[in-house]
Amino acid sequence: MTVKADIDFQKDLFEAANKMRGSVAPADYKHYVLPLIFLRYLSNKYEKRRKELEQIVKDPSSDWYTEDDEMRQIIITDPDQYKAENVFVVPEEASWSYIMKNAKQPNIKEILDNAMKRLEEENPELEGILPRIYQGSNLPPENVAGLIEIFSRDVFSANTDDSVDILGRTYEYFISSFAASEGNRGGEFFTPSSIVKLLVAMLEPKSGIVFDPACGSGGMFIQSEEYAPNKHALSFYGQENVVTTVRLGKMNVLLHGINAEIRLGDSLLNDQFPDLKADYVIANPPFNQKDWGADRLSKNDPRLIGPVTNSNANYMWMQHFLYHLNDTGTAGFVMANGAMTTNVKEEKEVRQKLVDEGYIDCIVQLPEKLFFTTGIPCCLFFLSKNRDGKNGYRARKNEILFIDARKMGTLVSRKQKALSKEEIDQIAAVYRAYKYDGAEKYEDIVGFCKVAKIEEVRANDYKLTPGIYVGTEVSNEDDVPFEEKMAELTQRLLEQFEESNRLQEKIRKDLEELL
Repeated sequence: MTVKADIDFQKDLFEAANKMRGSVAPADYKHYVLPLIFLRYLSNKYEKRRKELEQIVKDPSSDWYTEDDEMRQIIITDPDQYKAENVFVVPEEASWSYIMKNAKQPNIKEILDNAMKRLEEENPELEGILPRIYQGSNLPPENVAGLIEIFSRDVFSANTDDSVDILGRTYEYFISSFAASEGNRGGEFFTPSSIVKLLVAMLEPKSGIVFDPACGSGGMFIQSEEYAPNKHALSFYGQENVVTTVRLGKMNVLLHGINAEIRLGDSLLNDQFPDLKADYVIANPPFNQKDWGADRLSKNDPRLIGPVTNSNANYMWMQHFLYHLNDTGTAGFVMANGAMTTNVKEEKEVRQKLVDEGYIDCIVQLPEKLFFTTGIPCCLFFLSKNRDGKNGYRARKNEILFIDARKMGTLVSRKQKALSKEEIDQIAAVYRAYKYDGAEKYEDIVGFCKVAKIEEVRANDYKLTPGIYVGTEVSNEDDVPFEEKMAELTQRLLEQFEESNRLQEKIRKDLEELL
């Protein structure tokens, strides 16, 4: 099966928009492009519903049938007829046909801001989602007209059954493309889809509450809803610390037909859902956050099971996730590899507690380069409260599943890898066999997966790196080509030379200060 990079999908659309950049920095460009896609989506759904109503009032077998033209018009324009089908009401001056007609007007930016305003007036639930930023921007009117032209193409019209889905997927991939162009900052709002799919395939959200306290653009919610066999069986709650990212997330979930309660605020210092207990916590929190405000936490904070350190928020995030699980819930989240072995006193103490009290269910070490937004190697942690052998789960409180997936993934560009569907299915199948009672029989695979007893983890100083436990895969020959290995070793040596020079300079300065 072909593995595609998130950043290569619908590349022509991204490039077309990117060529128009000119006056706006790439980091801000999404704020102008993505609301247009959302506006088009709202208009598509409204047009589609209006056409349905026009047919219904003329159909003698319908409850809404009438020959009275005035009554027909009342039914067709009744807001409740749209809201009943989860369709937002779009006034004439916010409709895409009106925007298209006026795209080349010199005041098109004012027209767009007014369209956003009118949509909020007609639909109070959209308040705060639609930005009125066009008129005050440096974006030339002709660039705005160019974007409108792109989203006016037939593929985005409301005339095809799949147009809304195409628009939703386009929106999603615009986000991923902007993440790629933003370097490290892109990770604030987008997690590559193969990581999201793996987390969801392992967590298996089918019904109940899904919580993401670092929800970014809402990708975890979208994939969870797609996975669930029954639509709308899941309830979604999220928190995000950046206003514009909250807006992106709300637009993105609405584009995919999902209602999610996403609140603004710092999850660690200003938890907006203090009483929420979830069936599933799924997240990609910021890695290795320094100076995050540990001193502002109350010593009696109910989330704490151990100490915290202001030098790194990783283990505060873990305590936050654990606290928000209900009595049978499971949390799956992305974490920097350093969290598996850190010897920082406070972090190690919490890690020991998570192991000793039987919360750590599974650790997956991921291949490098899955994120195009960071070079930091990553892993997945799974914390669970259903390890006592009830409700169809195996009793596994005294063991941890370790999976070493570092050899998986395919290069889809020079800088990025992605996991294939087969690889995602393979990892998820191992976790399923491990956690369920009487399902497929679990077996250790040397070099890939192993169930280790807590005693073995203690004997290894509570280190959670899968490579320590899974052993080495039996191989008679080195499967890494010489050229590739040499290039990697040379790069590593050069990096170490640079680090050595940096440290020498620092030591020299420190000595000068002492003299």
